Amino acid sequence: MTPQRLNAGIAGASGYAGGELLRLLLAHPGVEVTQITSEQHAGKFAYHVHPHLRGQTTLRFIPRESLAPCDVLFLAMPHGEAQAHIDRYAALAQRIVDLSADFRLRDAARYAAAYEHEHSAPDWLPRFVYGLPELNGSLLTNAVYASGVGCNATATILALWALVKGCVIEPNQPIIVDLKVGSSEAGNTPSPSSHHPARSGVVRPFQLTGHRHEAEVRQTFAGYGDFDVRMAVTSVEMVRGVSAAVHVTLPQGLPERELWQHYRATWEGMPFIRIVHDKNGLHRHPEPRLLAGTNYADVGWEYDPVTGRTVLLCALDNLGKGAAGSAVQCMNLMCGFEETTALTFGGIYP
Repeated sequence: MTPQRLNAGIAGASGYAGGELLRLLLAHPGVEVTQITSEQHAGKFAYHVHPHLRGQTTLRFIPRESLAPCDVLFLAMPHGEAQAHIDRYAALAQRIVDLSADFRLRDAARYAAAYEHEHSAPDWLPRFVYGLPELNGSLLTNAVYASGVGCNATATILALWALVKGCVIEPNQPIIVDLKVGSSEAGNTPSPSSHHPARSGVVRPFQLTGHRHEAEVRQTFAGYGDFDVRMAVTSVEMVRGVSAAVHVTLPQGLPERELWQHYRATWEGMPFIRIVHDKNGLHRHPEPRLLAGTNYADVGWEYDPVTGRTVLLCALDNLGKGAAGSAVQCMNLMCGFEETTALTFGGIYP
């Protein structure tokens, strides 16, 4: 490790998000990953679990208890693990970025309601900055702790943000969020629902009410009103990706240019948000397939001026912008790097 580079560790590097995080950090000029943990795969090379990283690294997994002090520590473990040992991790690292749900909500009561158990380290909740750089970039600059953001919450927030910020959406209406998600959102632990004969070709509704990410969205929009956000999630034939279609009612007769003005004013200077709103063509709306492996989120809309019926759209890669990509973007802001460092891959097509 050269003196100019940060020493980074990844706790929980054998999962899909952890592997994506390792891939991104291996290409970061200001970071050297020196330790990666896995309880199940301790002693194995990283490329035995993440075969696409063969030739990229010779790191071996170590158990969590073997973690050494480092400049920045990424926590990519299952939900509940970070909060159970946060004091130990904080003693090891100057900065922490947690990818799990453990520190996304600032209020312990709200956490208990969303996750149906008490938080084991409630004093730590207000110490973490909610890690969505497009909304909290100034708070993340030089921050010490950043939380993850749910991938479905990210897509929902980014779909709505331009019109919530512009006070175009009245909060006194149900906001229906129809989310289509890929199989990697369920993680890499096999289950009956992820078994290929049961998973392939499905369009399977699996959480139509009470999604825990609703609490993140409501928390984010609290300064603009009490928004009644209702998520419904459906698994589809896709490995990576989230496609959010958010159904709202806007005032009738809005000029198209006014909607464009809100979107441009909100997303100007945001390097990873792209407005996709074309009248014609195959790709006139955001499409998650085009975003696989990237840190970009594409946003758009469809509006009927006669009725006010509106569908706000966002597509992203759940492992990229929905997890590891945003984590690296947070670290860049926290540690003084250019925000886009190691994150400019634009995807592949077809």
